[in-house]
Amino acid sequence: MYATGSCPYCINAERLLTEKGVKIKKIRVDLQPELRHEMTQKTGRRTVPQIYINQQHIGGYDDLRALDVAGELDSLLNI
Repeated sequence: MYATGSCPYCINAERLLTEKGVKIKKIRVDLQPELRHEMTQKTGRRTVPQIYINQQHIGGYDDLRALDVAGELDSLLNI
């Protein structure tokens, strides 16, 4: 997950995934600005968080939450 330390959407995404028992690899684009460019190239988006599950780009927090509400997130996480 590409994230920053102060982004409330990043915090919410991390909370949701942690509650599901997911170990998160966080890439802090605020601490390593060159990684924001990498993120933008990979995702086509400039905002954080940008979430990947098993190398599949999910999108941001709203996308992650929508998957959870639709009952599709657990299967992506192999829960």
